[in-house]
Amino acid sequence: MTTDRYQRGLDKMMEYTVTGDPDVATHLKIADDLKDIAPDVPRYMVEFAFGDIYTRGGMTKKEQSLVTISSLVTLGTDPQIELHVNTALTVGLTKEDIVGAITHLIPYIGFPRVLNALNIVKSVLAQRGFDGSRAVHTN
Repeated sequence: MTTDRYQRGLDKMMEYTVTGDPDVATHLKIADDLKDIAPDVPRYMVEFAFGDIYTRGGMTKKEQSLVTISSLVTLGTDPQIELHVNTALTVGLTKEDIVGAITHLIPYIGFPRVLNALNIVKSVLAQRGFDGSRAVHTN
């Protein structure tokens, strides 16, 4: 049974999701990977994170993405950093936006986590075909 909250969350989540490349980390892939072991978790992700939080308003998709990336870099959650760098590129953030936000974290969280995150960004940019002269926006 699909609720309005779930559908609202799914619609919002798709605004952040690149399609057409099965190698790119997405929320859809997470949901698929967890459906056998924890089928409620993807529903919580869609309903709560996207259906309630991301649809609140007050911030642009780009702002939401930068806040999320900053939080994940601070926590050192590398797989989620990869996922959310992908979502940031999908909503139109540039390499400079993402690298600038992560670099800004150095005095607050230190070099090790920033360096790890920048290596993830580098890998995601290469995977997404970033050519160095434009924002990557594919959806």
